[in-house]
Amino acid sequence: MNAVSPKSLMKSKWTHLQPVNKERHFMVTRVSYDEDQRVELCELEAVMTGRVQAIDWRSLKDNSKWQQGWR
Repeated sequence: MNAVSPKSLMKSKWTHLQPVNKERHFMVTRVSYDEDQRVELCELEAVMTGRVQAIDWRSLKDNSKWQQGWR
């Protein structure tokens, strides 16, 4: 399980271990918090294509799908 802190999400880099459309490397480009400082929105941008997708930030903890950093 990847150790992910909601406070350090912004600009963090991730490698998807099961790439789709050759999109393997991603960077967190937007994080929104609610009034209780819980993550409401987390957006990843594919480095190769620039495609942006919203994800549940907790899915980044799954080390069978995501690896922290670019590999």
